Amino acid sequence: MNLLFSNDRPGEHPASWYAATATPQDVKPELLGEVRADICIVGGGYTGLSAALHLASKGMDVVLLEAHRVGFGASGRNGGQVGSGHRLEQAALERAVGKDNARRLWDIAEEAKALVRDIAARHAPDALYKPGIAHAVWTGAEVSHEAANADLLARDYGYDQIRMLDRAEVAEITGSPRFRGGSLDTGAGHLHPLNMAIGMAQAAIAAGATIHETSVVHHIETGAKVTVQTAKGRVLADHVILAANGYLGGLDRSVAARVMPINNFIVATEPLGERWKDILPTDIGVADSKFVVNYWRRSADDRLLFGGAESYGYRFPADIAALVRKPMLSIYPQLADARIDYAWGGTLAITMTRMPHFAQPRPGLWSASGFSGHGVAMATMAGKIIAEAIAGDAGRFDLMASLDKPPFPGGPALRSPLLVLAMTWYSLRDRLGI
Repeated sequence: MNLLFSNDRPGEHPASWYAATATPQDVKPELLGEVRADICIVGGGYTGLSAALHLASKGMDVVLLEAHRVGFGASGRNGGQVGSGHRLEQAALERAVGKDNARRLWDIAEEAKALVRDIAARHAPDALYKPGIAHAVWTGAEVSHEAANADLLARDYGYDQIRMLDRAEVAEITGSPRFRGGSLDTGAGHLHPLNMAIGMAQAAIAAGATIHETSVVHHIETGAKVTVQTAKGRVLADHVILAANGYLGGLDRSVAARVMPINNFIVATEPLGERWKDILPTDIGVADSKFVVNYWRRSADDRLLFGGAESYGYRFPADIAALVRKPMLSIYPQLADARIDYAWGGTLAITMTRMPHFAQPRPGLWSASGFSGHGVAMATMAGKIIAEAIAGDAGRFDLMASLDKPPFPGGPALRSPLLVLAMTWYSLRDRLGI
């Protein structure tokens, strides 16, 4: 079964609040016949679009192939949160790669946030970037951990934009008394993710890139030129960038062994009007400390956008709204009577280490994927880093590619059932509060 066709209509975005409020865009023509390019990019999400924008801006001939529509995958469906750092905290990275490389990784993550803000301001004003992400934690031990992390970032990295919140402050800022404490990161932010992708696509085209939608890539052959084959055409290129993330399928088995697709789900309530003063009185994003993270924020038309729950495999559950309503009501029981107007799912990708997987799996191929829920900033940055490497400056690509990247046990065939066992255990810990 192919994730590209398991849950969605061909050539359409899912029926999400993002799609309903997206910037209008024309359909880009399907690839027909043979074309030649310096670079062919497979995937029209943040990584592919950022690479297209940066490479075309350098004067290179770029062709991007998207199976459905620009922003079809996780880039157009996610929670819209632009977080600081990486999925692994700096203390863990220092232990894994040493303080010098941990500092380089922090600087990359900081530039990633700045890149998102810059692209949103210049090319995607409808993305409506806004500052502020709160992290709400459930236990006293997590409060202590949160404070230690903030202290480390301030002392060793000069990052002073995190303010700790006590129990009363986190209740005030989130409108929920459930949390023991938390923090507010004013250097992080949130945006409309699909409009971000659409704006980036328009900027890439303006820079000279060519985008073909509804152009599913079936296979890739390496050689003197790399050949990228679709149903009705092919691209011959010097370089190919694999930017399909959770929708990579079987295009490269070495990447697929290390990058695992999982599904996450979001709902949008009816407009809440005056009820906002008792729910989320400030216009920030929030994420909690559950292993299966809950995340939420306010939409431009006063809805609660709430994400939570995961599934593993190809098919989405039949009733997404019921699945996500449960964690939503555990935090906001006062919304029991609120109507759910939109409910949708999307497929992201994780790695064993929760750090992105950068690689050159075959001659002429470049790949970055597995952003593990931290992709709005890092997937966008990945496109820039690959563009730098193709242009001759591979320093940051080599750093990212040097990170430990173990395959999932069992490889592509067995990783899903094994992951289900592990995730079920962690989900049980969430429910039991341990």
